[in-house]
Amino acid sequence: MDRNRKWVPSFGAVLLILLSHMTSALEVPLDLPQPPTITLQSPKDYIFDPRENIVIHCEAKGKPHPSFSWTRNGTHFDVEQDSKVLMKPGSGTLVIDISGEKAEAYEGTYQCTAHNEHGTAVSNSIVIRQSRSPLWSKERNEAIVVQMGVSLVLQCRPPAGLPPPFVFWMDNNFQRLLLDKRVSQALNGDLYFSNVLREDTRSDYICYARFPHTQTIQQKQPISVTVVDMETMNETVAALYNVTDFYSPEGERRPGFMMPLGTTSTKMVLRGETLELECIADGLPTPEISWQKDGGELPSSRMSFYNFKKTLKVSDVNEADGGNYRCTATNNLGTVHHIIKVTVKAAPFWVSAPRNLILAPNETGILTCRVNGEPKPKITWFVNGVSLKNAPEDHSRKVDDDTVILSNVQSGSSAVYQCNASNEFGYLMANAFVNVLAEPPRVLTPPNRVYQVITNNPALLHCASFGSPIPTITWFKDIQTSVKNGDPYVIHENGTLEIHVAQPLNSGKYTCIATNNLGIKENHVYLEVKEPTRILKQPEYKVVQKGMSAVFECKVKHDPSLIPTMTWLKDNGELPDGRFEVNVDSLTINDVTDGDEGTYTCIMNTTLDQDSASAMLTVVEKPDSPTDLELTDQTERSVQLTWIPGDEHNSATQKFLIQYEDLLHQPGVWINLTEVAGTSTTAQLNLSPYVYYSFRVLAVNHVGYSQPSQPSSQYRTNPAAPDENPSDIQCVGTKPGNLVISWTSLTGFQANGPGLEYKVQWRQKDMDEDWSSKNVANVSQFVVSGTPIYVPYEVKVQALNDYGSGPKPEVVIGHSGEDLPLSAPDSVQIMVTNSTLAEVHWEPVSLPSVRGQLQGYKVYYRRERGVHDTEEDTEQQEQVLTFSGNRSEGRLPGLQPYSRYNLTIRVLNNKGEGPPSPSKTFETPEGVPGPPSFLNAVNPSLDTLTLEWGPPTNNNGRLAGYTLKYQPVNNTNELGPVKIMALLANETTITLGNLNSSMLYKFYLSAKTIKGSGPVITEEAFTVMDTTVPSRQVDIATQGWFIGLMCAIALLILVLLIVCFIKRNKGGKYPVKEKEDAHQDPEIQPMKEDDGTFGEYRSMESDTEDHKPLKGSRTPSNGTVRRDESDDSLVDYGEGGDGQFNEDGSFIGQYSGKKEKDTHEGNESSEAPSPVNAMNSFV
Repeated sequence: MDRNRKWVPSFGAVLLILLSHMTSALEVPLDLPQPPTITLQSPKDYIFDPRENIVIHCEAKGKPHPSFSWTRNGTHFDVEQDSKVLMKPGSGTLVIDISGEKAEAYEGTYQCTAHNEHGTAVSNSIVIRQSRSPLWSKERNEAIVVQMGVSLVLQCRPPAGLPPPFVFWMDNNFQRLLLDKRVSQALNGDLYFSNVLREDTRSDYICYARFPHTQTIQQKQPISVTVVDMETMNETVAALYNVTDFYSPEGERRPGFMMPLGTTSTKMVLRGETLELECIADGLPTPEISWQKDGGELPSSRMSFYNFKKTLKVSDVNEADGGNYRCTATNNLGTVHHIIKVTVKAAPFWVSAPRNLILAPNETGILTCRVNGEPKPKITWFVNGVSLKNAPEDHSRKVDDDTVILSNVQSGSSAVYQCNASNEFGYLMANAFVNVLAEPPRVLTPPNRVYQVITNNPALLHCASFGSPIPTITWFKDIQTSVKNGDPYVIHENGTLEIHVAQPLNSGKYTCIATNNLGIKENHVYLEVKEPTRILKQPEYKVVQKGMSAVFECKVKHDPSLIPTMTWLKDNGELPDGRFEVNVDSLTINDVTDGDEGTYTCIMNTTLDQDSASAMLTVVEKPDSPTDLELTDQTERSVQLTWIPGDEHNSATQKFLIQYEDLLHQPGVWINLTEVAGTSTTAQLNLSPYVYYSFRVLAVNHVGYSQPSQPSSQYRTNPAAPDENPSDIQCVGTKPGNLVISWTSLTGFQANGPGLEYKVQWRQKDMDEDWSSKNVANVSQFVVSGTPIYVPYEVKVQALNDYGSGPKPEVVIGHSGEDLPLSAPDSVQIMVTNSTLAEVHWEPVSLPSVRGQLQGYKVYYRRERGVHDTEEDTEQQEQVLTFSGNRSEGRLPGLQPYSRYNLTIRVLNNKGEGPPSPSKTFETPEGVPGPPSFLNAVNPSLDTLTLEWGPPTNNNGRLAGYTLKYQPVNNTNELGPVKIMALLANETTITLGNLNSSMLYKFYLSAKTIKGSGPVITEEAFTVMDTTVPSRQVDIATQGWFIGLMCAIALLILVLLIVCFIKRNKGGKYPVKEKEDAHQDPEIQPMKEDDGTFGEYRSMESDTEDHKPLKGSRTPSNGTVRRDESDDSLVDYGEGGDGQFNEDGSFIGQYSGKKEKDTHEGNESSEAPSPVNAMNSFV
C-alpha cells in the first residue's frame, strides 16, 4: 500500500465508494434466519460524569432475536444481581444508576455478547472511567521582581483531570490577558514573556483551568510581577519587595529558546491524530518565529499556525509527516534554530475489514481481515467469541494469518467470526457472520419506483436483491431491449444500473431480473431525464447612487415539468425586510442605502437541481466634506493648507476644490482659488496682500461635489504696493480738442492695500516734451482738454496705494479728437464702360486736411433724366457708394442705360464728411430694351387672332421696333413651325390670319433697339372650333364603335407602357427611340432661321400674369421641372438657358419635347378640349 499517496475523491470516486458500501452492506432480510450483528455500541473509552447515570450501549439484530450478556474486567457480569444496573428490554444496553453510590465501583472494562442459535457476536472492550476535576493544590506564590527587558515564565501546572482541563489566564476582573508575539501561552498552560516591559507589572496574573465534563473552573493563586529599571533598583528596593525570584539585568540580546530547551528534541505522534509542535523564544527585540521541514515541504493543506506562529499544527497525520522540523527564531541581533525530530506510529487501522458471508450449501467462502499499523499488528481469530485455538476442530475451515477459508459449507454451520488486530497503541475488532442459506431470489427495491435525473448527470437505477446463491442481475429497457455492460451503461456488482451521462433518450421503463438456481424474480422502475435549470441572463455588477433604485435581472430556463423556486440572498443570507421587491425574474432595491451594498445571489431551485449567479452592488454618493483644515508654513504671499478627506463612498475622489472668502473686500462670497488631485491632502496656496482670507475645501468624485468643509481659521496678509496696473487702457478723442483716457480699475483684492489711486501721464508723441500727469482716485477715466485736432499722444496709467507704486506702466498710443475734413477731392473724371457701368477717378485730399482718421470716400450720384428726355426725373433717389481707405477710384454698377447722371465726392473721417467736390455729369449709352409691358390675344375666330401689347417700361434707347414669333401647339405638346414678323416701333396691335381652327398657338414678342432685342414676353390662345357639320351627322363620341375603339387604344397603350417600363428597368432603349436615333424624321429636325434654331417643344411658361401650364402640358421626360419666374422667355424652354433673340430678331435655342405622333408618349397628355381634338391627336 502506498501510504504517502494523497487521495481527494471526485464525484466518480464517491460514487464507487457508495456502490462498494452497497456491496459490502448486503444484508439478510430479517424474516430469514441469521446470526447476530452488533448495530450499536459505546466508544472504547467512555468517561462518564458522576452526576449522571452510566449508559453503556449494545444493540444487535438477528433471527431469532439475540440475547445479551456482559463481562466486566474479563469475568461474567451478572446484571440481575445488581439492583443499580438495568438492561433495556430487547437490547443489551446497560443503564447504571450511580446516585448515592460510589461511581468508582463501576469503573472497569466491559464487553457485550449477543447470542442466538446461529452464532455469537461480541462488542469492543469498553473502558469505563469517571471524569475528575480535582482542586488546585494549595501553594503560596511569592512576588516576582524582574528587570525590564528580560524573559519570564509564569507556571500554571493545573491539576490532572479526566479529561485534561482547558487552561487560560485572566485577571481579578475576569478579563482575558492580552496575548501577542511577545506574551504567549504554551500548550501546557504556562505563560511566557519573551521580554518584559513596565506595563507587565501587575499583581493579578491568575491561571484558570476549566474541566469540560463537570463544567467546573478552578483557579490558581494570583501571581504578582513587578518590572523595574535596573538603574533605580538597589538593595533597599530589593528588601522592600522581599524578592525571592530575581532576574539579572540584561540589555538587547540574541534570541534563545525558552521551550523546548536545547538544540534538538523529539516528538512521537500517532497516524490520524494532530501533530502539535511548539517553539517559544526569548530575546530583545522580540524574535520572529518561522518553520520549515528539512528535506521536504510543510503540508500546506493540513497545516496551520497558532499562537503567533509559535505553534505548528498538522492535522490527520500520516507516515509522510515524519522527519525533522526546524523552528527558527530571529531578531536584529541574530538567529537560533531548534530541530524537533518527529516519528509517526500507528495504532491498527483497517485495510479491508471482514464482511458477512451468505453461502448456499456446498459453496466456499473467504473471510479476510487486513490491517496495518506501526508496529505491525497481531491478528487473532475467534468464532462465536471463542478463540479458534480453543474452538472445536472443523475440517472445512482453514486459517492462514489474516484469512479464513470455509469450504463446502453445510446447513447448520452458520457462525459469527471475530477478527482482533492489536499493537501497543490500540486494537481493532470486527464481527463477520457466515450464514448458510438456500433461498430463491427476491428484489428488495420497491416496484415501479420513478427515478428523476437532470440531463448529463449520472443516473442510478437500483435493483437491491437477495438470494442464496447470490442472484444474477440482468436489465432490460422498455421490456425488450437487453442492457449490457458498456457505454453508456454500467451494471454494478450489487445490481445497480448506472448511466454515466443521462440523456433524454435514456428515459423509459427499465426491468431488472434476479435469477439463481432456485428461481427468478423481476422488478420494474422508470427513468425520467429532465432538462437542466439554467440562468440565461445573470445579474450584473451595479454601481448605484444612494437614494436611487437598483435592478438585478435573473432570467431562468428550466424543465417545464419541475416546479421552480426563485430565492434571492444578500451576502449568503436572507434579504432584509422593506425596500426589496422580488419579481418573477428580477430583484428591485428601492431607495438604495449604504447598508444595501454587498453580493446578491439569485438561486433557482427545483426538486432535482439548481443554478445560481451572483453580482455585487456598490453604493456610491457624493463624498463627505473634508475636515480638520489647518494652515501651516505661513508667509507673506503663501500658506500651506492641509485637510483630512471625508469618506469617498465607493467613488474615488477625483480632485479637491479650494475656495477662499475675502472678509475685507467681499464678505460672504466664496471664490475658486485652485484645484489639486484627489490623492492630495495638502495644497500650497499663493496669496495676495491686504486680504483677510478664510479657506474651505470641497471634494469631487464621479457623483458630484461634497458639501464645503468648515472654513479654516482666518489668515490676514499684510498690505503692499500694487502688483499690477489697470488693464484695457484706451486713449481716444471724443470731440475736437480733447483726449479721453480710460482703463479697467483694479478690484479691492488687486489693490494690495488702502489708498488706491491712479497716476495718469500723457504727452504728445514725437514732440520731445515732458510727461503731464495727474493722480486720480475711484474713477476709470480722465479727460485731457485743449489738445490739437487729431494728433498722436502717448499715455500710461500706473496704480499706487499707501504702500507704494505698482510696476512700470506700459505706454499706449492714441489720438486726440477729430474734426470735419476741410478739403474736397479734386480732378474728378468719369469713364463710362457700358450702358450699366462707369468708372470714377479723383485726386485724394491731403492727409492733414482730413483732420482725423481717414475712413474713405463717399460717391453721391443720381439719375437726372433720359438722354432725349426734356423733363427731369424727380422720382429717382440719390445713390451713395462708400469706398473705404485711401482710394482714388471706384466703379459704379447698376446704371440705367441711355440716361444722364450727376455725381459728387466727399472725403470721410470718424467725425463726418468733408465738403463735396464740384458736380460732374455723364451719360450712359443705349442698351437693349425691357420686355413689352403686356401681351394679350383678343377676338379669336376660326382662322384669326388679334394681339395687343404695350411698349416697354424702359426703352433704354431709341425703340427700333418689335419682333413677333408664333407657332401652333398640338394636344401632345408638340410645336409646329415658327413664323416670324417684324413690327414697327409705333405699332401696338396686329391681327393674324390664315390660322388653323381649334388650334392652340404660342406667341413670343420682344422689343428692340440698335443694341438688340430685349427679353421675350409670351402668350397662348386658341382659335375658335369649327362647328359647321351636316344636320344628319351623329355625335361620334356617343357611338359604340368609337367607344370600343377608344377602349382598345387605351388597352394597347397600357400594354406598351408596361413593356416600356420593363425594358427601362433592364437598361434597354424604347424601340421607338432606337428607330428615331437611327432615322431622324425631317419634320422634327430643328428649324433654322437666321442664326436662331428651334428644337422640340418641352414645356411652356406664361408671363407674370399667367403662370398656369398649357393644357395637356406635363413634366418633361428628362425629369426637370420648369422654373417659376415672373418673366416668360424661350430660354425657359431650351437647354442650358441658351435660347435668346439676337439683335437681328432671330431666335436662339431649341425645344426638348418629342414630335413623334405614333409613340406611346402622346397618350400621356391630359384630356383634349373636345372629342374632335381628341380624334385629331391620333390622326
